[in-house]
Amino acid sequence: MSKVLIFDCDGVLADTEQFGHLVAFNQMWSELGVPWKWSVEEYGRKLAIGGGKERMASLLYEPEFLAVFQPPDSEDGRREMIEAWHKRKTAIYKEIISTGKIPARSGVRRLSEEALESGWTLAVASTSAQESVDAVLRHAMGEETAGRFSLVLAGDVVKAKKPAPDIYILAARELGVSPRECVVVEDSRNGLVAADWAGMKCVVTVSDYTKEEDFSEAAIVLTCLGDPDGEKCRVLANRSAATPGDCFTADDLDKVLIQGAAT
Repeated sequence: MSKVLIFDCDGVLADTEQFGHLVAFNQMWSELGVPWKWSVEEYGRKLAIGGGKERMASLLYEPEFLAVFQPPDSEDGRREMIEAWHKRKTAIYKEIISTGKIPARSGVRRLSEEALESGWTLAVASTSAQESVDAVLRHAMGEETAGRFSLVLAGDVVKAKKPAPDIYILAARELGVSPRECVVVEDSRNGLVAADWAGMKCVVTVSDYTKEEDFSEAAIVLTCLGDPDGEKCRVLANRSAATPGDCFTADDLDKVLIQGAAT
C-alpha cells in the first residue's frame, strides 16, 4: 500500500495569510493607486473564497469598492486588470517570504522528514499561485527537503478550487494512487471539505483565522504538528487512532491512514 502525505500551503506550512498575502494585497493596491485595503477581519472573510484572483474579482460586485474605484467596463479589461494586480501582488509576496520573517509552522519540516524516512510520498496541493507556493515550500522545508517532494500542484491547475475536491483528485491521479492512500494536512474548512469529498483522510492544524470553523469531518484536529524544541502539539478533537503527545509523528500518520483504509 502506498502512503501519500499532502500538505496545503497557506496556513499549514507557514502562517502566511495575515502576515504575507494580506500585506501583499494592500501594498499592491497602494503602489498601483487603487484606493482600497482589506482589514484583518475583512480578509478573514475573503478566505472563504478559494484563490487570490477570485478574492480580488469578488470586489467587482461590492458597492463599497465600486464607490471608490471604477474598474474597466469590458470583461476582458477586468480580467487583464485582475491579472496585473495578481502579478504584482505575487512579486511582493515572494519578497516578503524571502526575508524569512514568516516562520514555518511548528512541526511541518520535522514531520515531513520523518514521513520520508518512513516511506511516505510527499506532495503539496494549494490554490495559491505556483511561484508563491514554491517560495513557501522552500522556506518552510529547506532546499533539500523541498526537493524531495514528489508533486507540487498550485494555482489554476484545476478550474474548481477548494472546497471542490478537484485538486486532491488530480494529486492522487498524478501520483498514481488511490485517495484512500492519502492523508491531507489542512487548516481550513474549505480545505477539509475538499479532502473529504476527494475520499482522503484529513489532519487539521488550526490557524488564527480558522480556529472557530467546523472540522467535524477531520480525522484529528490539532493546534499544530509540534516540535520538541518549539511549540507543542495540542489535540482539539480526535476521531482517529492516533495518540500524539507533544508532537504529531509519522507513527500517528500511519494510524490515521490505516483507519482510513479500513473505513
